[in-house]
Order: sequence, then structure tokens, then C-alpha cells
Amino acid sequence: MDTSAKTLEPVPFAEGFLFLEAPKWQHDELWVSDVFDHKVYALSSVGQRIKTVEVSNRPSGLGFLSDGSLIIASAKDRKLLRFDGSALSEYADLSNHAAAWLNDFAVDPQDRIYVGDFGYDFVGGEARKLTNLHRIDPDRSICKVASGLDFPNGSVVIDQGRTLIVAETWEARLTAFDIGNDGRLTNRRVFADLNGRQPDGICADADGAIWAGIYNTGEFIRVLDGGAITHRVAFEGSGISCTIGGRQGHTLFMTVFLGTDDDMTAGKRNSAVFMVNLEVGKAVQP
Repeated sequence: MDTSAKTLEPVPFAEGFLFLEAPKWQHDELWVSDVFDHKVYALSSVGQRIKTVEVSNRPSGLGFLSDGSLIIASAKDRKLLRFDGSALSEYADLSNHAAAWLNDFAVDPQDRIYVGDFGYDFVGGEARKLTNLHRIDPDRSICKVASGLDFPNGSVVIDQGRTLIVAETWEARLTAFDIGNDGRLTNRRVFADLNGRQPDGICADADGAIWAGIYNTGEFIRVLDGGAITHRVAFEGSGISCTIGGRQGHTLFMTVFLGTDDDMTAGKRNSAVFMVNLEVGKAVQP
């Protein structure tokens, strides 16, 4: 444990889910993917389920375009879907580009989407392989923008669109890229070596620090460029993903699974959303 990191105490927000991923706050609603239940939910500001979108091939990453429409990563068929508030449609088909199931993604200020995939048949027990990041432009064109990533997972764009941060789960690190005006990724570097903590979903605060859900330790940590950890939230289970939102813009929402991998395999509805009010980085990173 990092003895210098301040520990924050979470409070429950919503419960009774199978496996919640990729929370995003938009228009006073918290959107989450319940991956194993094949549903995307919008939760009210007090945690009530108010909208449901059925995604048959396992929803994963979520993100909003500048027009307010929701993009959903449909993992198993390797597609991005668009939900306009009433209807679901195909946004981009990556089945001929991504090596395996789609995972999480980030959207930059120009509505370019940077998405990763598992890289191998993780569920089927295939040997671990490195994989790529792909960029989907607003015209729906698809191109590879980075290679050699180890299970790219949560990602976020910071610095007013100039930097992409990607969680490489099995390498226990956060990796940074510069984003060019044309959307190209350069200057790959380690943002933070997490020393064995395996990051899943991530978000950024207004100070440019990264909050990361740590799957193997059940923590959420706030980490600075270079690796210093300033704050942590601890759970008995798995830390999955997080976002900053709330009506005042200073609530950290965290999705967790409370229990063991055996509980998860058994289909126990132990996944929940917790929250803490932040004293640092209160505004959502633009």
C-alpha cells in the first residue's frame, strides 16, 4: 500500500448488476454497460434505472459524440453502435480490423474514436497476444494508429485533446501517446508504472491526474504522470471502471464487483456503483 496516499470512503449509489463497465456521465444521468447482462443503462442522479438499451453481443466501452449521441462498443461482433436516444444503429464495423473482442475506447474533441481490443481469445483461454489500437474518424473510416499493446483497456483523452492515455492491463501500466492534429498517435511513453496493479477502466480529472480501477486489488487510485499515487478507494472484490460527474462535477462514480471470480462465474449480481465526493480535480476533464 502507498502509505502517503489518502484513503477515501465510498458510499453506495446503485446495485444488483452482473458486471458494470465504462460509466459515463451525461445530462444528469450515469450511463453504464452491464456486460454480462447485455444491457446499457442510464441511471438517474439518485441511482434509479431510467433507460435500458439491449446490446446482444456484450456491450463494453461507452462514449458520447459532440452531438450527444451515445457510442457503444459491441464486443463480440466487434462493432461500434450509435444510440440517438431512441434507436440503435451501426456506427462502425471493425470485424476486419480488430483481432478479437472490442474493449474500451476514448473520444477526442474532433469526435475521433480510439478503440482497443482483447487481442486474443481471452474467454476461450488462448495464449496472450499483443494487439492494436484503431481510430474511427467522423466519416466512419478506420485505421490502425498503434500496435504492440498488451490488452488495451480503459482509455481517456486529456490536455484538451492532445494526449491519449491507455490502460495496458496485463503490463500493469498506463501508456501515453501524443495526438496529432490529424489524429495520429506518436511519442508513446509510460505515464505510470503501477507496480503490479492491473488497471481496467480509467478517467481523468481536471488537473490531468488519472483515476484507475484496479481489477486485481479492488482499488481505485488517483495517479499522477510519473506514477505518484495521491488518493485511493478500497473494496473487497474487483475495481472495474470509473468516471467523474454528478450535478456539481465533483463526484467519482466507481463500478465494482464485490466478491470473487467464482461469484462472478456463478452469475451473482454483486456488481454495483459506488461514489465519493472529490476534494481534488473536481471538474470533469474536457
